[in-house]
Amino acid sequence: MKLWDALMALIVLISIVLVGAQVAMAEDRLSVPLPDVSALSEAEAEALTRELAEVNVITSNCADYPVTDGEWTLMTGTSDLLAAKLGMDPSEYDRAYFGPAFTLLDDPSSCGRIGPKAKPLIDRLVQMGGATEPAAN
Repeated sequence: MKLWDALMALIVLISIVLVGAQVAMAEDRLSVPLPDVSALSEAEAEALTRELAEVNVITSNCADYPVTDGEWTLMTGTSDLLAAKLGMDPSEYDRAYFGPAFTLLDDPSSCGRIGPKAKPLIDRLVQMGGATEPAAN
């Protein structure tokens, strides 16, 4: 249990550092249109949030399943929208979704099992109104 607590503390710390870095670099940050998640039920929002966390972890850690910066931004931005829809702060999101998604890395078959879900998930987010390229001004 101590390893799990240490992992969760590390995840929260990394999240805080990343948020700070994003704020500091906001002018250079890639911004893409995000999908409309307002019509999703709570159960659908939870399922999509879980899927996004898992795909994010796998595509970030499995070399055979890379995503572009725009795809990553679409996935993480959608995760932020869903967390807000579910009334979760970043630490609650990390505890409920991102932390458990990291346990997938303990299973060597996870890359091959979850990685192929990335492109269909990204396509689904695009069909919901998101994009992987910045919107034209």
